[in-house]
Amino acid sequence: MSDVDEAVTRAHRDEWARVVAALTRRFGDLDIAEEAAAEAFATAVERWPADGVPPNPGAWLTTTANHKAIDRIRRENKRDDKHKEAQMVYDDDPPEPLGAVDDDRLRLIFTCCHPALATEARLALTLRMVGGLTVPEIARAFLVAESAVGQRITRAKAKIKAARIPYRMPSADDLPARISGVLTVLYLVFNEGYLATGPDTDPVRHDLTTEAIRLTRLIRALLPTDGEVAGLLALMLLTEARRTARVSAGGELVALDEQDRGAWDAELIAEGHRLVRERLAAAAAGVAPGRYQILAAINAVHTSARDIRDTDWSQVLALYDQLIRLDPSPIVALNRAVAVAELDGPNVALAAVDRLQDKLAGYHAYHATRADLLRRLGHSRQSRAAYDKAIELAGNTAETAYLTRRRDQLG
Repeated sequence: MSDVDEAVTRAHRDEWARVVAALTRRFGDLDIAEEAAAEAFATAVERWPADGVPPNPGAWLTTTANHKAIDRIRRENKRDDKHKEAQMVYDDDPPEPLGAVDDDRLRLIFTCCHPALATEARLALTLRMVGGLTVPEIARAFLVAESAVGQRITRAKAKIKAARIPYRMPSADDLPARISGVLTVLYLVFNEGYLATGPDTDPVRHDLTTEAIRLTRLIRALLPTDGEVAGLLALMLLTEARRTARVSAGGELVALDEQDRGAWDAELIAEGHRLVRERLAAAAAGVAPGRYQILAAINAVHTSARDIRDTDWSQVLALYDQLIRLDPSPIVALNRAVAVAELDGPNVALAAVDRLQDKLAGYHAYHATRADLLRRLGHSRQSRAAYDKAIELAGNTAETAYLTRRRDQLG
């Protein structure tokens, strides 16, 4: 890539959300903001090679996008006599009162993740408007047709208009509940990248995990005292640190006990541990940790051990006991059973897992966990059947390869 190409790519990564957010604040219309921002970047591709990269690319892009938006509004005003939209050009309305936190990008995230929108729509709209991903990229990430993604984004924008969802921060009283919804979206995005669900995609989507971390860092910088934001960031960092060791050269998932811990990213682990220690200090001061903070602490225990045999399973189980009081879901119970197996043996763990059958019969990890416990107990025939079911349900290519090898190793 040329220096100009790199500058455009870097500007898109760093400035897209700023430009879209600034235009959304001024014009109050996500369609206008998105199209004007895209036109500004297209203009940069045309002009920067001849004119040079401007000293402040973000300011150049915002100014250019504003001009593009004004041109569009004027054209529509002439055609449709949209007086109200034409008045936006002058931008002379008094500023609205500031919310709990005043930042255009954070306003944009909260608008895209409004609880009035369906979760799928929040995901698609956030990735498009805040992350700058294209419709084909979003479609590949979630294994749906491009037309379906386009419809989700269109419907979400229409819902925002029809319901008159304001482009502003929620009130201080509503902020905690709204942050929870935003973090849920970012967690789902990260999980899709961490273990991609499609049979025809890369088993680990680094682009998605990176984007989720970037957006979470943004919220962390804007809301530095929120414990769950810090917890989610720590969880993502400690998980991402193991990415290069999670898939073998042959494309097979590498389980935690088989990973080369020397290949883990020490810098990300150190940052994640630092965040976990901060939250532990807050907990010691009487601030109860939330779901993401506990998950991050569990990951901190795993990444603190130099060898799988050094893992403090008692601490892991204690953390899962704490988590299950907050989130008594069958998946948390399944993960807790893995720690139980290390402390009390596979027989006790298998009894706990079998109690989850009605709720997790369609979940591949349930059958994979049963298969491993049955293998450890020497029940090869039952283990093989459980592996077969897990392979049937698993969508990740690397995970399927791992489960197949484990099954074929049975006597």
